[in-house]
Amino acid sequence: MTEPVLPDEKTEFNRSLGLLDSTLIVSGTMIGSGIFIVSADMTRNLGSAGWLLALWVLTGVLTVAAALSYGELAGMMPKAGGQYVYIQRAYNRLTGFVYGWTVFAVIQTGTIAAVAVAFTKYSAVFMPALGPENVLLDLGFAKVTLGSLYAIASLVLLTWLNSRGVQSGKLIQNVFTSAKLIALLGLIVVGIAVGLNSGLLTTNLQNAWSASMTSADGVTLPLTGLALVLAFGTSMVGSLFSADSWNNVTFIAGEIKDPRRNIPLALFLGTLIVTTIYFLANVSYLSLLPLKGSPTATDIIGRGIQFAEADRVATAAVSTLFGNIAVAFMAGLIMVSTFGCNNGLILAGARLYYAMAKDGLFLKQASHLNKNAVPGRALWLQCIWASILCLSGKYGDLLDYCTFASLLFYIVTIGGLFRLRRKEPDTPRPYRAFGFPLVPAIYMIAGLTICAILLYTKTFNTGMGLLIAGLGVPVYWLTTRKN
Repeated sequence: MTEPVLPDEKTEFNRSLGLLDSTLIVSGTMIGSGIFIVSADMTRNLGSAGWLLALWVLTGVLTVAAALSYGELAGMMPKAGGQYVYIQRAYNRLTGFVYGWTVFAVIQTGTIAAVAVAFTKYSAVFMPALGPENVLLDLGFAKVTLGSLYAIASLVLLTWLNSRGVQSGKLIQNVFTSAKLIALLGLIVVGIAVGLNSGLLTTNLQNAWSASMTSADGVTLPLTGLALVLAFGTSMVGSLFSADSWNNVTFIAGEIKDPRRNIPLALFLGTLIVTTIYFLANVSYLSLLPLKGSPTATDIIGRGIQFAEADRVATAAVSTLFGNIAVAFMAGLIMVSTFGCNNGLILAGARLYYAMAKDGLFLKQASHLNKNAVPGRALWLQCIWASILCLSGKYGDLLDYCTFASLLFYIVTIGGLFRLRRKEPDTPRPYRAFGFPLVPAIYMIAGLTICAILLYTKTFNTGMGLLIAGLGVPVYWLTTRKN
């Protein structure tokens, strides 16, 4: 039985997002805070400029390859919900639900919470009262701080703005993404230009393939053979997390003009732009800072990339150019980056829950569009759960658990490309996946290899990720029992 539509509700999305808007959503949701910090841990794991850059190149190749494969699915099914719709059609309702369950439980909401806390952390540079030590209420299982309330306030603000219509979310996304892309490009150009003159990049590239692992106390062990492969695969968690969320544009297919053309193009252009910037940002880091350093050093150069204070590699690199003002400059840039990133995540995620609700696989309230033609109730449900994760302080653990599950779902989705080619050979495909079947197959093989490495090196975290996804099965049966 169809629910009545209230007078102040809409029944269809407004298709008002063009190719530029869609590309900026891809880019904006990918660039959060990861690129500014993860290279420190990666260099401790690999100890080599060559392997560090190779890792970012491989991440870029895999991300663009996956985006090109998704382009075919997006052209076939230009509907709100994106990846959830692809998985359900290629496999079945259960598999689609398990994906949507995992997205709501932690992948999307956990990322939103983590990005909100990163936004707060860098806001604290200007407002020290937002620091974690300022506890307002200790509940035992969670501590309410002024910072956590600030993070939640940012989520409430962005959710309210997005509930006012897709044009509001589009404006924020375009402004903030453009600002951080321009700032990053400026830092890359200046950093590489200065570094080439100093000769530091050349020094870092000497013995570029001599890998080693350095512990937190500065003890170094050489890496060869299987140990190098395991360290390389494990280190990809940082780069893959930094390059994640590009698939969010598929969730909002119902609001994109000419989606059969624009979504595949936006996926390709957005992922190519960001992964290129990520590679060049690391070249810039290597141009301004020594790769190796000491945890006991008291200056930026002595600590190097490996032991940049609090892993803030970008801040350390900019400090070599502008001195102490770099701390405030980078804090401001990361605030812009994380605020814009969360806007895109909040905008997109609600469309997936809306699609699930339409199929009877999510709370019924999420299946409504408000008077501004956006899924307002789904937006607020997402906000509430992300806010709870902010307060719990457990979002970081949950993200570690589900990074593995997220990668698995990318592999499952691209596997669906092969299934649909066989099941529906005559379905119109405005865009066909580049290099099919070789490119999608290479992605799946590489992804499964990384998953196998993570299962071996991070057994607990990957096991928890599988458990969270697996809980979707009993939840599915409980959800659909009445039907």
